[in-house]
Amino acid sequence: MTPLPEVWLRGPLPDVPPLLQPVAHSLMQCRDEVRATLPRLSIASLWASPSGAATAGYHVQHAIGSLDRLLTYARGEPLSRAQLDALADESRPESTQSAAHLVMAFDTAIDRALTQIRGTDAATLLDLRSVGRAQLPSTVIGLLFHAAEHTQRHTGQLTTTAKVVSA
Repeated sequence: MTPLPEVWLRGPLPDVPPLLQPVAHSLMQCRDEVRATLPRLSIASLWASPSGAATAGYHVQHAIGSLDRLLTYARGEPLSRAQLDALADESRPESTQSAAHLVMAFDTAIDRALTQIRGTDAATLLDLRSVGRAQLPSTVIGLLFHAAEHTQRHTGQLTTTAKVVSA
């Protein structure tokens, strides 16, 4: 069976605004990589911290949480109490969570992101948005792009960590 090319080489995604195709492609590539990597890990490997590095499980949890937060800011909304509590809990590993559970949670986060991306009006991409308690300036497209690249960064880190703990 011939492997599929990377998502960005599979063509335009239906119902995704043209300027947001790269964001959607990036998030879908992350989904493919998480699905390919996590199921190979035992719970012990998923939560192993080689040389004090962040665990593969942490990278998935953080990617899920940060994606949710960045999409909230892109909508022009403040973070909820539940999001702030989840942020505080992210660094505490839930070492009983299985790879299958994390894959399902990651898939759900990507699905929510793609729904928001599909519903984003291209006319709003340059609208200003504020980020965090300091209300730092950004734009809708800046937040969506950062959501994709940040998710991709942590997906790469979890892939590397998975290789180290599996060696």
